Amino acid sequence: MTPKFVRIQGRELAYRTGKPVGVFALAWRLIRDGVFDERETEIFNDIERWFNENLPDPPFYADENPGKPITYFKTATTAHMLDELAPILELFDQHGCAYDVVYTNFVGRIVYEDAYQVAVYAE
Repeated sequence: MTPKFVRIQGRELAYRTGKPVGVFALAWRLIRDGVFDERETEIFNDIERWFNENLPDPPFYADENPGKPITYFKTATTAHMLDELAPILELFDQHGCAYDVVYTNFVGRIVYEDAYQVAVYAE
């Protein structure tokens, strides 16, 4: 049985949610801290641009994430999206940045859903 959901996350906690930061926030922290060089930052920017164009943005992001949900990809519809993230994971590996790929069927209470992702209140 294939798990229904996957989340790529760092080991540091997010300021807003108190949960581990997601893959994009983790990359932004590395950019902020000067870990990624200019070429690596451009790789990330290209990938983030692709996601902005191809993944719906949950409406609560515009309201600064009230209730503090976190998102998981649906495994059934996002294999191609995980492939798009591979270069970021390679950069994390090159820089010794710890991250986890969490597969699960039990994400918490779903408060948003689209074809590719869910947002949940993780307990």
